[in-house]
Amino acid sequence: MTIQSQLFIGGALTAAEGGQLYEVINPATEAVAGRAADAAPADATRAIAAARDAFDHSAWSTDSALRLRALRKFRDALLARREELRPLLIAETGAPAAITYGPQLDGPLASIDFVLDTLAQYRFERELPDMGIMGPARRLVVREAAGVVGAITPWNFPLQINLTKIIPALAAGCAVVLKPAPDTPWSASFLGEVAATCPDFPAGVLNIVTSADKATIGEMLSSDPRIDVISFTGSTAVGRRIMECAAHSIKRVFLELGGKSAYIVLDDADFAKALPLAAGVCFHAGQGCALLTRLLVPRGRHDEAVTFLEALFKSFSYGDPADMTQIMGPLINAAQRDRVLAHIESGRREGARLITGGGRPTHFPKGYYVEPTLFANVSNTMRIAREEIFGPVLVVIPYDDDEDAIRIANDSDYGLSGGVASADPARAERVARRIRTGTIGVNGANFFAANAPFGGYKQSGIGREMGVEGFEEYLEIKTLALPTA
Repeated sequence: MTIQSQLFIGGALTAAEGGQLYEVINPATEAVAGRAADAAPADATRAIAAARDAFDHSAWSTDSALRLRALRKFRDALLARREELRPLLIAETGAPAAITYGPQLDGPLASIDFVLDTLAQYRFERELPDMGIMGPARRLVVREAAGVVGAITPWNFPLQINLTKIIPALAAGCAVVLKPAPDTPWSASFLGEVAATCPDFPAGVLNIVTSADKATIGEMLSSDPRIDVISFTGSTAVGRRIMECAAHSIKRVFLELGGKSAYIVLDDADFAKALPLAAGVCFHAGQGCALLTRLLVPRGRHDEAVTFLEALFKSFSYGDPADMTQIMGPLINAAQRDRVLAHIESGRREGARLITGGGRPTHFPKGYYVEPTLFANVSNTMRIAREEIFGPVLVVIPYDDDEDAIRIANDSDYGLSGGVASADPARAERVARRIRTGTIGVNGANFFAANAPFGGYKQSGIGREMGVEGFEEYLEIKTLALPTA
């Protein structure tokens, strides 16, 4: 399979300036899987201008019936071509095929319906009671499209995050310029191919710009005064840079950033039921911001937990993404693999006990694989407990009592997610309510759903994605006062 994709600007599929292309590497084989259009700054400038013109001069921002009709057709066209997208996702992300039947493809497509239902039912205006303080008036609170959105997305779950940004933004009446990660251009450019077949979209309402350059076009979007909102998912370090660029024009910024989520297993928990959830750190090679990467266990049961997990990690099967029995494939690229290995080495240096894993598997001569890795006797002050690794690495941290567990869990720069396990659901809920994170699950309950807002506290981000709250990220609020009679 050799793939070559184009940009989507002003309603048309187009080559990058000068016909430039870049190679896309399959993470499982390290071979060139195909090419993508390599946009220059001039292409980004055209995309921004097209989005600005569409927002300012088409009916898109004010005609919710038009938006609903167009987005329903877009959804139907995506569903009709779903099976074309599945191999593209596997090739560019290295994700196992089984994951495409969940959060890499089928789940995100199904989630579009929630946004469309929200648009169909949403009250864009409400009337306030007259308080009469400054004289009589009829006061309306009006929610309007926020403007042109620059959406910058990562490589771990590219389709899911692309759709989670562009569908609510378009539904709210915004125009969008989408800039995906260089490693995963095809899941974005495919959206442009499908949009090109949907005549109800005004030209320029959706623009998709792929580029091998990690920073230039993202900084252009963040800095350009014609962009009203930046919606970014990625690392905290890049999020800081985006805030710096956006500050010059005081544009609104949504940031979904890193995580170092704690899973607290309380002393009364059934370890055989609770601990397998910790192996979720190996899902998609640990490339998930909300994965539970710090396991907190009672000090008196630490060794028991480690023995259980050692057997689990050593028996964990992973490998060829085409194998439907696998849920762990390679890391996205060589740089990320080397970054994960450097974190593992730092854990050794700082005195954590490496139980299993810690290197590149010998049975894969090609591919950016790292072994499922387990550390024990970890202090929360160690680098492997403080920094987001984004690989299949679990650290086990002992605690003394519930208060100590809560303290350790909250002692983090991040606040994205977490979990609590206990034989007593009420006790687990009390602990969960004290953890300063945007999402948290009790006894394996899953918080992630299209109608549930997702985002973090502290350096895990600003704002919320998904749910009604995610839709409202792309709306401005106006108070309109009218005479009473």
